Amino acid sequence: MTDRFNTIAGWVLFSGIVALGFSSLSSKYFEADKHHRPHEMGYAIEGVEVEGGAEAGPSLPELLAQADLAKGEKLFGKCVSCHTIAPGGANGIGPNLQGVMGKPVGSHAAGFAYSSALSGHGGTWDFATMDAWLTSPKAFAAGTKMSFAGLGKAEDRANLIAWLNTQGSNLPLPTVEAKPAEAAAAPAEGGEAAAPAEGGEAPAEEAAPAAH
Repeated sequence: MTDRFNTIAGWVLFSGIVALGFSSLSSKYFEADKHHRPHEMGYAIEGVEVEGGAEAGPSLPELLAQADLAKGEKLFGKCVSCHTIAPGGANGIGPNLQGVMGKPVGSHAAGFAYSSALSGHGGTWDFATMDAWLTSPKAFAAGTKMSFAGLGKAEDRANLIAWLNTQGSNLPLPTVEAKPAEAAAAPAEGGEAAAPAEGGEAPAEEAAPAAH
């Protein structure tokens, strides 16, 4: 009985040693114990642009130059539950927006209780500022009382900003500068080609509607 037990124990021990040996050999052969960066990180999703692959759209000055005021007025329909815009109109949940363009951020409407996030922001409602505000009020001024999520389309923002500008402000629209290729193609006086405009496209000037 003892001999039989010793024989079984010997085979079990031998099997364990063999299994351990194979495990060690396979790990070294396949390098299973080493971490390697995948040749391709993640996987492509059909229909999604690779980051950096999409061309930049029109600048804000370009969008403002071709803005559709009728569409802008229609978009303001999203705001009428909180804002008035008629001359002398009362403040509502949000301030009256008559003549807001060009006015100081967070103080243009007399008697309205602005949030400290907005009243302490500084600056004026120029085109660039208004565009940033309309993109995401909460990102523009964290802690604002404005509950509107924002307008995702740059064209919609430009249409609304252009229309707001006609409501008691009438600031001159930002100049659309020629792109480098266009400037180079335009012949200068004397027949020489004009030099590309320094810096390419003009910085986009934008603005945002008054907030709470």
